[in-house]
Amino acid sequence: MKPRYDCSKCPGYCCSYDRIPVSDFDIARLARHFEIPPAVARERFTYHHQRKDIDENVLRHHKDHVFKSVCQFFDRDERRCTVYAARPNVCRRYPSGASCGYYDFLLFEREQQGDEEFIPSA
Repeated sequence: MKPRYDCSKCPGYCCSYDRIPVSDFDIARLARHFEIPPAVARERFTYHHQRKDIDENVLRHHKDHVFKSVCQFFDRDERRCTVYAARPNVCRRYPSGASCGYYDFLLFEREQQGDEEFIPSA
């Protein structure tokens, strides 16, 4: 099934999710990408998130001018992932289908506004 969305035209909505969970395998992949030990990658790129039903390592964020914050690997000017080849599995699988709800919403809003670069604000 061919995707009906174009990530290159999106301002990175999925990268603004509060929790972007990463596995040990994801951390090892990032470590190889940066040529550092996995323990250093875990410390530098993640934090431990724990609640009643959740216990996971999550990617760190930095402030963003479009969304409140985005993944630390997201280039806020170019609106692109800087570690695309080494991105975590959750990012590789998103949006897990032929369409992306945010992209559909974005296209609708851009059409309504008559502006191909319009970004709806929260």
